[in-house]
This record gives sequence, structure tokens and C-alpha cells, in this order.
Amino acid sequence: MLPRILTSAVFAGAVAGLIAGLLQLVFVQPVLLHAELYESGELVHFATSVMVDGAAHDHASHDHVTPATLMRNGLTVVFSMLLYSGYALILLSVMSQAEARGASITPRTGLIWGAAGFIAIFLAPAFSLAPEVPGVASIDIAQRQVWWLGTVVSTAIALWLIAFHRGWMFWGIAVALLLAPHLIGAPQAEEFAGPVPTELASLFTSRALGTSMASWTILGCLAGFMWARGSDPHRTAV
Repeated sequence: MLPRILTSAVFAGAVAGLIAGLLQLVFVQPVLLHAELYESGELVHFATSVMVDGAAHDHASHDHVTPATLMRNGLTVVFSMLLYSGYALILLSVMSQAEARGASITPRTGLIWGAAGFIAIFLAPAFSLAPEVPGVASIDIAQRQVWWLGTVVSTAIALWLIAFHRGWMFWGIAVALLLAPHLIGAPQAEEFAGPVPTELASLFTSRALGTSMASWTILGCLAGFMWARGSDPHRTAV
């Protein structure tokens, strides 16, 4: 069982992580680089559009040709592959337990598993603690990490109860677990301030969530494919 999980996780995680890393380089990193110009003071909010566009273009052109940037981009993709391999290991471990309870694991059902992983790890925490660009007001990272971890765990348990238990009692517990972190409230700064325009911050949040959703659905599909293939090498599951 363990070798099967490890093999499936390495393949599914590496492919999904590669795609996630490329999506981040294309859609998320340009927004981050733009936000860093405001954080450093090179750009100022409410400056003329000519100055903003010109400075951003010059920065992007210079950034893309430096060896340091090439190294950073390469490490971003490698780290993404390692990270999603870890996600795949967790996802496949839970999938194996679900299969033992009678669930069917295929590439198609893997899409649902991937969506559930995205909800637990990204969407639910983002409801109260959205991804942030550099330069925004924030509080101690340790407090935010504790709240994030609690939200992920409670959301994952809630989704498991909804999927594999029947009855109002279990569903009521699931609803309570889904709401509890947000009723408690995520750690927030006392004052909201920062040099980055709100439009840029909202674009970063939407793109970070969008790329994560795409990556997790791909991860779930690949994990389901690898798991179904491992159960019967001569069968192509759908």
C-alpha cells in the first residue's frame, strides 16, 4: 500500500506542481513584481499612468534577463513540484482510506477530491484571510499560521463528515466546523494601510486562487488516475 501511495504521489504531484509553477510564473508573478515596485517606492499610488506603465515595463524587461531571475523562476517551479508532491501524498492517503470505505477512486472522482483539497487548503482560509501582496499591513505571521492550520483541519474534517456520514447530527457538526474559524475570526491588522493599489491587491488574490483551483483539480484527476491504474494496470479508469 505505501509504495503504491508514494509512487502515485510522486508522479501526480510532480506533474501538477510543474503546471502550478508555470501558471504562477505566467499569471501570479507579474502581479507580485508590480506590487514590489510600490513596496520599494519606485512607483507611487495615484502617479500618472505613463509613469506607472513605463516603470513597470522597464522593471519587467530588466528582471526577465537577469541570471538571478532565471534561477528564481527555476526554483519556483522545483519548489512547486515538491509542494504538490506533498499535497498528493496527503490526498492519496485519504483516498486510500475512502476506498476502504467503499468509495470509487477514478480520474473523474479525483476531480472532486482535488476540488475538496482546494476548498480546505485555499478557499476556506481565504474567506477570512485572503492572499496578500507585499507591502500590505499585517500582524505576526505565527498567529496567522495557527489560524490557517486550524481552518484547514476543521474544513477537511467537515468535508469528510459530509461525504461519508449520513444524518443531521454529522451534518450539523460539519456546518459548525466550517463556520467556527470564521466566527472566531482570522488575525487582522488594527489598521489597513499600504502603498499597493487595491486593484492590484484584488487581482493578486483572484489569480492566486484561480491558479490554485486549476492546480488542485489537475492534481486530483492525476491522483485518481494513478490510484485506479495501480489497482488494475490493464484497466483505464474514467
